[in-house]
Amino acid sequence: MEHSGCERGRLSKRFQYEALGFGFAILTALALCKSDTSLFLTIFVAAPVLLVITLASLTYAAIAHHPVKNIAATLAILWVMVVCFLWYRRAHPFAIRESAKWLLYSREYKQQVLAQPTPTNGELKHLEWESSGFAGVANNISYLVFDPTDALSATRSSQNAKLKGVPCEPRAVRRLENHWYAVLFYTDQVWGDDCGADFSRRDPPRFCKTPVTDNL
Repeated sequence: MEHSGCERGRLSKRFQYEALGFGFAILTALALCKSDTSLFLTIFVAAPVLLVITLASLTYAAIAHHPVKNIAATLAILWVMVVCFLWYRRAHPFAIRESAKWLLYSREYKQQVLAQPTPTNGELKHLEWESSGFAGVANNISYLVFDPTDALSATRSSQNAKLKGVPCEPRAVRRLENHWYAVLFYTDQVWGDDCGADFSRRDPPRFCKTPVTDNL
């Protein structure tokens, strides 16, 4: 009997470690997907699958007399991870994917931006960096912007106005490294397209500091 109890305890611990590791790996993969794909898979695949696993695991634990408390705690942590992921993604829809792209492909993107002719209207060199939306509806676009003076680094959450060299009021500005920024516009705003005169300001612009990586 004691041996059986120890065996159940080991299985419970193994379930905890494997479930948390698998959950973290899945969420990391989802975060690196395109924004629309990530949202679809999280809501319509990952969440339903986790719900089925939750019900099946609790039912099995009750029937097989495994420690329900540990399994329930593990499943609760997984649900918290999913909710936090969706919450973070709502505020920073491209942040994780942008960081990965910058780490792997910053040299290529820098070359593309720097090869552009200097704009004569005072705007900063830029290119479309990340985007989401469907058929022209609810589009969110983030731009990679080269700012040689690092004026964008002075952006603060209390500001609520256009920035020099950027035609639209940004929803968020995130520093990638010296002189390079990811600038997220409000929904349905496009650089050089009058910024969508009727857009609704949902949040004040944010400046998200990230560690500067000099060796990229």
